[in-house]
Amino acid sequence: MYLEIVSPEATLFAGEVTAVTVPGVNGEFQMLQNHAPVVSLLQEGKVKVQGDIKIEEEFQNKFTRSSNGDTVLAISSGTVEMKDNKVIVLAD
Repeated sequence: MYLEIVSPEATLFAGEVTAVTVPGVNGEFQMLQNHAPVVSLLQEGKVKVQGDIKIEEEFQNKFTRSSNGDTVLAISSGTVEMKDNKVIVLAD
C-alpha cells in the first residue's frame, strides 16, 4: 500500500509500505493492504511504519528505528485517511 506522511512544512515520506500503525484518539490501530476505508483523528504518539523504506536525508532526523525494525515518527496530533490502499497521515 502507498503511504504519505505530510507535515505543515513538507511531505516527510511518500512510498510503498507493508503496514502503518497510528495513535488514534480511541486507541492505537494498524492498517494493512486492503484495509477498509477509515478517517480518524490522531493524538500524541508514534506513527510506526513497516516495510523497506527510504527516508530522504533532510527528514531522517525526524524518524527513529525501533528494536523490531519499524520506522517511527513521533507526532503531537493529526489525522489519517485510508482509502483504496492509500494512507495519508497529516501530522503535527
